[in-house]
Amino acid sequence: MAIIPQKNLFSWKVEASSDLERLSLVFEVIGDERLMQVLEKKRKGKRDDYPIRAVWNSILAGIVYQHNSIESLRREFLRNGELRELCGFNPNSGDKAVPPKWVYTRFLKGLIKEQVEIDRIFDNLLNELKVLLPDLGKHLAIDSKAIKSYAVGKKESEDSSDKEADCGVKTYRGKREDGSLWEKVKSWFGYKVHLIVDTKYELPLGYEVTKASVSDTTRLLPMIEGLNNKHPEIIEVAKDMAADKGYAPD
Repeated sequence: MAIIPQKNLFSWKVEASSDLERLSLVFEVIGDERLMQVLEKKRKGKRDDYPIRAVWNSILAGIVYQHNSIESLRREFLRNGELRELCGFNPNSGDKAVPPKWVYTRFLKGLIKEQVEIDRIFDNLLNELKVLLPDLGKHLAIDSKAIKSYAVGKKESEDSSDKEADCGVKTYRGKREDGSLWEKVKSWFGYKVHLIVDTKYELPLGYEVTKASVSDTTRLLPMIEGLNNKHPEIIEVAKDMAADKGYAPD
């Protein structure tokens, strides 16, 4: 499998007649019933003011509609009754059905502990895609993306409530039309998400979240090996993989 220079990572849109229909399509295909059962079993016997399914659906809505914070998502639900009802919140409660911020914080803390079930959802969806798209994985790309932490503390020397995050730096270089070179350095406090994607269908095939400081180069082979272990037929059809210079060996 050849490694070739990367041109671009993916961006995709799902064709639908409305935003609500686009979200409904996600609910229909995601296959999250087992995860919901696990979470509801853990809540059994406790107060259920904000149903597990509705809160989970609202988080999916936040991803689909690209809200960059819980407060942004909550504002959307406070004003949009149709969206609240679609996600499963009680329509008779009006905007009082919208969970406060602390509910989302607690829910996400519990969700992080269910990584096995989340990975199962991802792999099951990928298995379905392989049936529909026999050439899935023929042309691959790998890249990482900075994920900023909202915790206080932006430097290693500062105390932070997010103990798993750290500082990362990425350097971008290029050449202007006049032949002069340019360089841009980006730094952030948080994490990286590493992705292997199919460049034809613009679909993710593998992912990994690390601290921001983790080198892209160190994750290249482990991610390919991980994809091969779970979905060897994808690696078998792979012809090339695009990557930027960050993945070149030192």
